[in-house]
Amino acid sequence: MDIQSLYKTALEHHQNDAFALAEAAYNQIISIEPKHADAIHYLGVIYHQTGRNQEAIQYIQQALLIDPNNSKFLSNFGAALVAAGQLQDAVKNYQKALALNPNDSDMLFNISNVFYDLAEYGEAAACYRKLQKIYPNNVDIKANLSAILQSAGSENQQAGRYEQATLNYQEAALLTPQDAIIYYNLANAQRELGKASDAAINYQKTIALNPGDADAYNNLGNVQRELGQLQEAINSYRTALELNPGLYHAKVHLVHQKQHVCDWENLNEDIAEIRQWVKEKPQAQVSPFAFLSMPGTSSEEQKQCASNWLGNRYKEAFSQGERLNFKYDYQHPKIRIGYLSADFRLHPLASLITELIEIHERKHFEIYAYSYGINDETPERKRLALAFDHFVDIRATSPVEAAQQINNDEIDILVDLTGFTQTSRTAIVAMRPAKLNISWLGFPGTMGAFHEQPLFDYILSDAFITPTTAAKHYSEKLALLPDCYQPNDRKRPVGDAKSREAYGLKPDAFVFCCFNQTFKILPVVFDIWMRLLKAKPNALLWLLECNGLAKENLKKEAKARGVDSERLVFAPRVSMAEHLARHIHADLFLDTLPYNAHTTTSDALWMGLPVLTCAGDTFTSRVAASLLNAAGLPELITKDLNEYEAKAMDLASSPEKLNGLKRQLLDRREQSALFDTEKFAKNLERIYTDLHQ
Repeated sequence: MDIQSLYKTALEHHQNDAFALAEAAYNQIISIEPKHADAIHYLGVIYHQTGRNQEAIQYIQQALLIDPNNSKFLSNFGAALVAAGQLQDAVKNYQKALALNPNDSDMLFNISNVFYDLAEYGEAAACYRKLQKIYPNNVDIKANLSAILQSAGSENQQAGRYEQATLNYQEAALLTPQDAIIYYNLANAQRELGKASDAAINYQKTIALNPGDADAYNNLGNVQRELGQLQEAINSYRTALELNPGLYHAKVHLVHQKQHVCDWENLNEDIAEIRQWVKEKPQAQVSPFAFLSMPGTSSEEQKQCASNWLGNRYKEAFSQGERLNFKYDYQHPKIRIGYLSADFRLHPLASLITELIEIHERKHFEIYAYSYGINDETPERKRLALAFDHFVDIRATSPVEAAQQINNDEIDILVDLTGFTQTSRTAIVAMRPAKLNISWLGFPGTMGAFHEQPLFDYILSDAFITPTTAAKHYSEKLALLPDCYQPNDRKRPVGDAKSREAYGLKPDAFVFCCFNQTFKILPVVFDIWMRLLKAKPNALLWLLECNGLAKENLKKEAKARGVDSERLVFAPRVSMAEHLARHIHADLFLDTLPYNAHTTTSDALWMGLPVLTCAGDTFTSRVAASLLNAAGLPELITKDLNEYEAKAMDLASSPEKLNGLKRQLLDRREQSALFDTEKFAKNLERIYTDLHQ
């Protein structure tokens, strides 16, 4: 039989899957004609089809040496390389083939699959875009490109590249507009970028396509909350829970928002259930910040909640940090302090730390800022940016990239000023990019531990807020400042006050006030306030107008307690300078429990307004008392609510005593430990030095 007939017979066997007969025929041809490229190639193909990948690679490669520009050879060589797990080599082979024939659809399809397996989604998508031009009406190509773009978006979200993720999902939505998951993922990425309005639209599209999606309703509630649409948020959380009663975080969000709007119906029962979850269901995602504000929660429960949260949300970040294998063997003439925050802007944090940063001693310290919040271009932002030696904007970087930046900068002590709040990037800290991690100011409680590994080495506090007897309730070691844990900016601007009448206050009224956020106001304290108003007919209660629902509900609650709702006056949101100025029209600040006024206490005391507090057992419930001690007014600290009520009545009935406290605050303001920023800086730097050594 001649070579041509033998080759024809071999092909027939091959096409009929008679691999053994075909293999024998191909070998016979090669023995007669060793450079028969087609026979060598197809013998390699048989080896590939029968799982002998290394032999397949060897023979197809031989065929390519004879005919290097044969696209069929190149295609099958790529397939053999893929089967052998040599994906990078397969890519190089397919790229060579595409250089010869850029519109070879089979090759584009093959290389895109390899790119996908390598998680190089951008390259895979580029191939599919070319395929789409070749086959513009092919539904499968559109669907596959959409799937690749979704994978790319997910990968970018995991990496923290939300802008690119958004673009991926938007393109995918154009290709497959009936896919609900695309809109859900797009909305998640937009929310991370702070685009709450856009996110709300896409959560609503998700729900329109999949009305039973409880997670979409929950996340819609989150962005509605951020947009100030609190009733809509509450409705969304309720719908999420109707669809999935086991959606724990939706219940936590619902309860916390009910606190924000002062809807106290079934509050104790709801909180009792959430406390049980923290104890018995560590998988339940209970926000540690929301949990802090819930009445009745103990320090030990708060510690458990924080640790549960770490386990649920940051397990991968801890592992990522181990894989990054950061180096800490650096030394410098100065200790490098890195402050990490989302709030280097017009924010209460600025009124605490700005002057401290400005006067940090530079002979022994080098001060870095790592900012991942928005640049609001306010004077507060500009002043802070100038205060640091290095101001590094990491908003657009992923958590891994940010951690690498911090380690590359060889930071000795990383101080997180945000904690478990809405804009937290706790993942950066979990990767441990610095020698020491310290928690301070942003989150008033422990940040927990993962598998007994504390997220932070230390928490900065003081001996009143966290006495040594409370150390067991903190995953961190206690680093205690001698006077108070809170610094103050004495240069904060104060505007010109208007008249009492301009603020809706009667000229001759006694004005109790509380400028705390409404989620801190709870029935047991509100009952006391109403009894004070009933006992003092000429008194008013001046509250911060956080949202319209809270205003409406508080007026309703006052009326239910026999108090004219007009005696509650609400202060609208204004600039910080004007807000500070209007404090002069209040007579006595009444604090809340269990979540005290924190920065708000310092604001009041700076303006000469006495603050009456009741100290509890948790971090959040002891801050105002710590500030009062540092201001030299321990007599305004009460130990229980009976004493709190009696003291408030006494002060409201003793104008000379109250005026004396106001004079004392103003006369000694600059000399008190609370507002001695130079002394605070020295104490803090002493702690930094001790911890570093």
